[in-house]
Amino acid sequence: MTLGDKIRSLRSVEGSLRGMGRAMTQFELAQAMKRELGRGLSQAYLSQIESGARPHLTHTTRELLARFFKVYPGFLVDDPEGYTFGLQSDLRAEDAKIDSWLFGGVEQFAADPALSEALLAVAEVDDSRRALLLLGEILRTPGLADRLGEVLRPEKSGQQDREHPPPSAN
Repeated sequence: MTLGDKIRSLRSVEGSLRGMGRAMTQFELAQAMKRELGRGLSQAYLSQIESGARPHLTHTTRELLARFFKVYPGFLVDDPEGYTFGLQSDLRAEDAKIDSWLFGGVEQFAADPALSEALLAVAEVDDSRRALLLLGEILRTPGLADRLGEVLRPEKSGQQDREHPPPSAN
């Protein structure tokens, strides 16, 4: 996958995450970067990157794009010649499916900001499979979810318990 393909793909994901139902345009991306990061790239520069006219990014540009899209800066390069997704391990492919499912949930539950943010947080963890397995163990351990809720969000734990009681640990 080329750098341009990756930027187009990230614009598509970002548009979905923002509830647009479509990819962000290059112009929208440029404006959002300026608004959210305090600096950005021009639409023309983004077009050059995506078309391949600028095959290499400066360190500053790579860091800015990585920060906006919340990806590792090393992702923002062309994949090596001969690289295919088939070279990924089964576990990595499974993790990508989990991440895709989680990002879908972020979009599907956009009307519930707390749930949407929680799904996004899990999706952005390096090993989301492991995070979900850990969550399962927390929920299976009697009383642990309640204790963690009190420690991590003491001001909200009573209110959330009434609105969404924890599953029973049978």
